Amino acid sequence: MTKAPTKAAAKRPAKPRNPARRAHDMLIAYIRHFESQLDSAQEIAMGFAGDEAGVLRIEGIGYHDPDIVTFYGSDESGAKTQLIQHVSQLSVTLRAVPKESDEDPPRRIGFQLDAGWTGGDSGDASV
Repeated sequence: MTKAPTKAAAKRPAKPRNPARRAHDMLIAYIRHFESQLDSAQEIAMGFAGDEAGVLRIEGIGYHDPDIVTFYGSDESGAKTQLIQHVSQLSVTLRAVPKESDEDPPRRIGFQLDAGWTGGDSGDASV
């Protein structure tokens, strides 16, 4: 059930989202939906444009206002990888890949992506 907005909230104009934030939010929604369809032996990865670029095991997504979206993770060889892309060029292929370790549970990132983290290993938005 959704609560009705308060009078004060109704008077405030809605803060418009810029293209990068909107793309970021939509990607999170798509990742969550995609992950909900994976089995226990699969994890999510992102395919790059072009056959030679391979795949990125997604560990995080960030954005920089107003128009840059970034993807963080590792490639198929385990090398740290970051894709920086303008929203007008955004084209993402989500892929199901075998999880890296049979002993560990599959990594799910969709629930973590909008918890305030916007990139960097330390989780403090540093890159």
